[in-house]
Amino acid sequence: MNQGAAAMLTPLESDALTELVNIGVSRAAAGLRQMVGGEVMLSVPSIEVVSHKAAAALIGEREGSDLVAVKQDFNGAFAGRALLIFPHANSLDLVRAVVGEPLDDAAVRDLEQEALAETGNVILNSCLATIANMLEQPVQMSLPEVLHGDGPALFQLGPELQDSLVLFLYINFSVRNRRIRGYIAMLMDLPSLAALKVLVGGFIERVMNDDAVGP
Repeated sequence: MNQGAAAMLTPLESDALTELVNIGVSRAAAGLRQMVGGEVMLSVPSIEVVSHKAAAALIGEREGSDLVAVKQDFNGAFAGRALLIFPHANSLDLVRAVVGEPLDDAAVRDLEQEALAETGNVILNSCLATIANMLEQPVQMSLPEVLHGDGPALFQLGPELQDSLVLFLYINFSVRNRRIRGYIAMLMDLPSLAALKVLVGGFIERVMNDDAVGP
């Protein structure tokens, strides 16, 4: 984690937030496993405070410019944008896996928007709802929107926002025995990070109090 994040989050808060994200994404992966019928492997969540431009570049460096994403904005005690991101070729394989039937390319393209939106809605809602429940806060999610393009296009930012700082949470995943891999990313601006910091502090206090009381 860089110096900007260290100024906002203590090491204990950073560890707690990483664990919350890990639990949320693990539950989302369980939903994906049911949809595609394959084991989902996850990396350790990464949390960084970077500019919007740098966040877009992080995805672009890994996968290039031909990307597909499902975007959902979330609001509540903390707010931001959640993205389920795939290389375009992987997204077509995901559609085939979700539908569960042999399809030619034309049929896959016909179903792509609907299948990806449904998949993103299940995964992103599961992830955010789990985190919000553990923080004891409600969260509202927008309807899923399927986007195509490179990192900056997926984040849909104006040039005046390219260098503004955000909390960038991301985790990469793959499905065993299938050509499916992607990323789950969340972007939150610094006011939302400040609100999240308070909620994480409350979560830590509750956990410590429970440990002190014991069974």
